[in-house]
Amino acid sequence: MRTQVAIIGAGPAGLLLGQLLHREGIDAVILERRSADYVLGRIRAGVLESGTVDLIARAGCDQRLRQEGLPHDGVNLCFGGARHRIDLAGLTGGKQVTVYGQTEVTRDLMEARSAGGARTVYEAAGVHLEGFGGSRPVVHFLKGGIAQTLECDFIAGCDGFHGVCRQSVPERAIETFERVYPFGWLGLLADVPPVNEELIYVNHEDGFALCSMRSMTRSRYYLQCPADEKVEHWSDQRFWEALRARLDPEAAAALTTGPALEKSVARLRSFVAEPLRFGRLFLAGDAAHIVPPTGAKGLNLAASDIRYLSEALVEYFNGGSTAGLDAYSTKALARIWKAERFSWWMTSMLHRFPEVGRFGHKIQLAELEYLVSSEAASASLAENYVGLPY
Repeated sequence: MRTQVAIIGAGPAGLLLGQLLHREGIDAVILERRSADYVLGRIRAGVLESGTVDLIARAGCDQRLRQEGLPHDGVNLCFGGARHRIDLAGLTGGKQVTVYGQTEVTRDLMEARSAGGARTVYEAAGVHLEGFGGSRPVVHFLKGGIAQTLECDFIAGCDGFHGVCRQSVPERAIETFERVYPFGWLGLLADVPPVNEELIYVNHEDGFALCSMRSMTRSRYYLQCPADEKVEHWSDQRFWEALRARLDPEAAAALTTGPALEKSVARLRSFVAEPLRFGRLFLAGDAAHIVPPTGAKGLNLAASDIRYLSEALVEYFNGGSTAGLDAYSTKALARIWKAERFSWWMTSMLHRFPEVGRFGHKIQLAELEYLVSSEAASASLAENYVGLPY
């Protein structure tokens, strides 16, 4: 097989890159070690920055997003038993975020790729990269037990935190930065109406909580829990009772409960790899960085990587310039670290950290009170939440 760009990973990052390149006449083959059904079964966040929505539109995959996505002009912070609204649109000149599940983004991109006849190989096992330090990269893999070889000009590593691409880089050529947080999020998905029309972030003495949604009939809720918590220890009833106890009285009274469609525990970490280019291999998305989900930046940060990388590849193949490729790592990392800072700050402000004690909690409350009483502080949160400029 021969292609211009070999994309490793068929998550949103890889699919979005593939679709953007396809629309520019650039051939790309996507290799994914899992099945298509498995990829679609992943439950992930779904708060999209306006820039991410614009990029999906550029990929020609925004029709259902425009019809079914939920635009949000604000977000709510709850502490001390009271709720405070941050006016995102009013503080950012009209910018919004849009609630639209990552699963739905993935589905739209998969369908567009299939309709366009672009090549995706699912259940590609034993992926192995060679030659990306030179001018003739090669990707080896197994499909149905048969060895295959994919020759290409560039490799895009969009295969996630545990993927093969970053692991293929010599240890001396890459530096990583990481913080693992001492807690996790216990998440529950249910077909019940959301407790509020906008997201609610909660700082409570029992721990953090988040009220989110996938639609006006499907809700996603989270509770801070120990990092090693077991899902089986949490009945639906226990979850709903714990959530209600952390909410303000109005939200607690409005909470509709129902059977869980899915429950899981996710550990929180901050992670960045530097640089993002290694010869003809480029890292993007979770292969390059992880953020705690508190700031709603995971998918959006992957999309910003793909914006920079897709534009650089188009510039190379259609314009003959390497300037964008040469600048990719520096440009992407500048935005990555700002999003890492925001996600770390939101996490630090809203969660209970065992090591900080009563003093640390008082500092959190002071921070929150300043945030909701200062227009400048609120504007800073809003600017970051809706997405920094590219």
